[in-house]
Amino acid sequence: MEQFSGKIWVLGDDIDTDIIIPTEYLALKTVNDMTPYAFSPLRPELAAQIKEGDIIVAGKNFGCGSSREQAPEIIKALGIKCVIAKSFARIFFRNAINNGLLLIENETLRDAVSEGDEITVTINEAIEHKGIQYPITSLPENLVDIIQAGGLVKAMRKLNGLD
Repeated sequence: MEQFSGKIWVLGDDIDTDIIIPTEYLALKTVNDMTPYAFSPLRPELAAQIKEGDIIVAGKNFGCGSSREQAPEIIKALGIKCVIAKSFARIFFRNAINNGLLLIENETLRDAVSEGDEITVTINEAIEHKGIQYPITSLPENLVDIIQAGGLVKAMRKLNGLD
């Protein structure tokens, strides 16, 4: 299975899609134009600090609120490798998978980490933090294929021999 490590950014509970990308920035032309405003109601400096390969670790109900597809697209455009949270809003979870963003549910990691720590994720196996293994529930293989392809459209193009 694929394994990667990254620096973590710690967020709380109920991070809704209006925090991920406020409504007023949805009028901008592209997702890349919107990324500087990601998480701005909560932490205006955060989007500029995130680096390629970083990981978000959050509390419960991440992605609640409206079902805007730009929310997971912006997180992915920031370079976030995955989001680990105690729980996710259902429609956000599916939008993230469809856009190729890995989400992992874990009840205990959020309370054990500090911002800036590094963690290692082995997809469908475990998260390692300071020598402690946190088991994770496996995603079905078809969802892993979608994430690894970069999203649903890319996965279907590959499956149908179009790419």
